[in-house]
Amino acid sequence: MQPSEPSQTRQGAEVVVHPAAVDAAEEHEVDSLEGKVALVTGAGSPDGIGVSVARRLRAVGAEVIVVSTTKRIHERAQEIGGTGFVVDLTEDAEVAGLADAISDQVGEVDVLVNNAGLASKTGPAVLRPVAQLSYAEWQNEVDRNLATTFLVSRAFVQGMAERGWGRVVNVAATAGVVNGVPAEAAYAAAKAGVTGLTRALSMELVADGVTVNAVAPGLIRTGSSTVPELQRGLDMPIGRPGTPDEAASAIAYLCSPSAGYITGQVLVVDGGAGVRA
Repeated sequence: MQPSEPSQTRQGAEVVVHPAAVDAAEEHEVDSLEGKVALVTGAGSPDGIGVSVARRLRAVGAEVIVVSTTKRIHERAQEIGGTGFVVDLTEDAEVAGLADAISDQVGEVDVLVNNAGLASKTGPAVLRPVAQLSYAEWQNEVDRNLATTFLVSRAFVQGMAERGWGRVVNVAATAGVVNGVPAEAAYAAAKAGVTGLTRALSMELVADGVTVNAVAPGLIRTGSSTVPELQRGLDMPIGRPGTPDEAASAIAYLCSPSAGYITGQVLVVDGGAGVRA
């Protein structure tokens, strides 16, 4: 058996690089976000999807900005070597202020992950049948889960289009997109709205070098998961709940340069639950 060739051989003073090494280098370059600025919203939890995404984007070279509604975001920013902002993303004026601050302090945003809106211990989802749901509760879920995605996208996509490159990934959910869950109508409707926004925006930006996609996680084990949720996770086809990093890996891929031919899509990350008979 012939030994495998090394990636480089030296002939006299000349170094010859074999094609396999060139291919590997090109692949690494394609997946790099070096020189890009990435914004991840809803990244305050130490064990949530947002901070997992931020870590992954930082690892491939992006300058990462993280946002949440509480000061704990500064701890996350310090952990990943990024910049943190405390912002209420349901407020139009605060989103506009965030865009100005990022432009002044960091640079123009190239990658946007709209993760804000998922339920947490500090902002639990409203679990109530439609007949018992107040309009204020309905509006709160829509504002938190859909309006935030709209406002933040609107603030940054025009700049991406003008520069001719960008990635937007919206975090939806299987609720409302793949399946229906009793007592979660407001949340499900808002997340279904996120997928509609994703598809419409993808077509508005398709000629400008900007892709827009969504990831719909199923049951993911985070710090805010309840015992009944975790018990349901054991009934998944794959036998367990998902992890934040498993959802984050799908999001990070859609942020990469190599995902440039994917737009307007919803990638479901649910351990096979959505296709089980």
